[in-house]
Amino acid sequence: MQAVKMVITGPFSAGKTQFIGSISEIDVVSTERKISSHAEQIKDTTTVAMDFGRITVGDDLVLYLFGTPGQRRFDFMWDILSQGMLGFVVMVDSTKPETFREAKRVLETFESYAATPYVVAANKQDLEDAWEPEDLRIILRLRPEVKILPCVANDKESVKNVLLELLYSILEELDRAEAA
Repeated sequence: MQAVKMVITGPFSAGKTQFIGSISEIDVVSTERKISSHAEQIKDTTTVAMDFGRITVGDDLVLYLFGTPGQRRFDFMWDILSQGMLGFVVMVDSTKPETFREAKRVLETFESYAATPYVVAANKQDLEDAWEPEDLRIILRLRPEVKILPCVANDKESVKNVLLELLYSILEELDRAEAA
């Protein structure tokens, strides 16, 4: 059985926990905790360490999904979670331009951890005010070869498409490494 570790990362409230929960064949191991601040909040909980899910692909391949915390105060977990990853997904909330700069910072941080394939998931594409993936490409200054994919984190098929694109990139990279 071949195991592939993928990290799902992105800013706070981008949809990482939902993404993993939509597709995991096991109950997601989650470290969600109630947010104690009484400031205006988007949601009531936040991931403080990680989320973990698993998907079996065929008879000989299993994907392990590790979701990172999105808040900066927990970003010390990013380096730990990136150890051994073969690829990563950067989740971007397409409806919140105020988070795009943070998404770019997260992307650059994960690029610095390891030279592994990645894709960008333009989440919340089902909402009217979502930015188009190609517009996000421009604002995030993504290179032309970086795949930016439309996504709806609570839709299993949408999540599956994102993960398959990343898996194809990982397998291409492994084939190149074996050929070298």
